[in-house]
Amino acid sequence: MDTEVKLSITPSTVLEYLYCPRFIYFMEVLDIPQNEETRYKVMEGRNVHKIKALSNAEYKRKKINVIKKEINQEMYSNTYNIHGIVDEILFISDGTAAPLDYKFAQFKDKIFKTYRIQSAMYALMIKDNYGVQVNKGYLVYTRSKNHVEELIFTDDDFNSVKEIVQNIIDIVTKNIFPKRTRVRIRCSDCCYRNICIK
Repeated sequence: MDTEVKLSITPSTVLEYLYCPRFIYFMEVLDIPQNEETRYKVMEGRNVHKIKALSNAEYKRKKINVIKKEINQEMYSNTYNIHGIVDEILFISDGTAAPLDYKFAQFKDKIFKTYRIQSAMYALMIKDNYGVQVNKGYLVYTRSKNHVEELIFTDDDFNSVKEIVQNIIDIVTKNIFPKRTRVRIRCSDCCYRNICIK
């Protein structure tokens, strides 16, 4: 990484990268917006963050042994070159902490890689800002009656975040045109399909 350029990557940018690395090139290098405001799920995903603050869903706080929580915390980590807003930071009775993230989604017996990576990013930010161990994360699926799933973080999760963030920084600072997604079906619905090299 160029030491003259200091970038801080958001979870949203990481999600775009995971969808297709070329999103980063078109958005950040060429500065071509994707006009995501017209997409229903994106807008609903944003709106759910407003609704959740009012609903105060019960998600087994007693079972998790939460002694304190902080809501909508904006955090920066210069150590990992990331920043973002965590829906909730749960402080557990054993001295650890955990991110809790609301998802405008139904739970279908599978936790997507994107959710795991995003939660691991929040975990790194919490560790860096609060100096506490973060071993778990929680996802609340608002379209499944606020169903809660627990994530157990591994070193692989944190290493994946670091690698992805570095790849994004390299694309932006070195003007790298990355390989496209391996999931070709995504190309048919991509807002950049008319200008992307096949």
